[in-house]
Amino acid sequence: MNKAQLVEAIADKVGGRQQAADAVDAVLDAVVRAVVSGDRVSVTGFGSFEKVDRPARYARNPQTGERVRVKKTSVPRFRAGQGFKDLVSGSKKLPKNDVAVKKAPKGSLTGGASATVKKAAAKKATAKKATAKKATATAKKATAKKTTAKKTTATAKKAAAKKATAKKTATKATAKKAAPAAKKATAKKAAPAKKATAKKTAPAKKATAKKAPAKKSTARKTTAKKATARKK
Repeated sequence: MNKAQLVEAIADKVGGRQQAADAVDAVLDAVVRAVVSGDRVSVTGFGSFEKVDRPARYARNPQTGERVRVKKTSVPRFRAGQGFKDLVSGSKKLPKNDVAVKKAPKGSLTGGASATVKKAAAKKATAKKATAKKATATAKKATAKKTTAKKTTATAKKAAAKKATAKKTATKATAKKAAPAAKKATAKKAAPAKKATAKKTAPAKKATAKKAPAKKSTARKTTAKKATARKK
């Protein structure tokens, strides 16, 4: 039975062929949209439609026998309900004047409460992961800031130590330069004083030398007197 035959089969029960076609389209569209979004559509007595994830795997090409890698994918799956299985197996007989599958309870077409609980749990887990990631990122930023502050402090200390060393070196160099200058100035002052002393001592010696001839003349006079006395 195809879709057109299905529409013809239910046309008399829903009031016409167009109404039957719209009903079939609406039901199929609702089932497909729910399964694609990850919901499980369950119809009691008939079965359930759900989305199943298949991991990546290796398969064989039936024509060549070559080993081929199959990527990860998602496929729809239909699982027949127990009532449907019992009717197909013959353990139960099809009712003549009633529908084969009873009307589904309220809420069963959306997967029931279990699907809602699963979604809520998934959302909570995602929120917790996001919060943990944010906390980790904040901790990393704080650690990076502390490390940067420590490096800045160490750099400042090194710069201050270098400046102090440079000052000490400059002071020592200035002291070294000042010491020879002071010695030279002292030597220059001492030298003129020595020259002046030498000058003063030199005239005194000259005066002493000048006075010495006087003694000689006195000696000559005394010798002359003695010679005169002897003659007499």
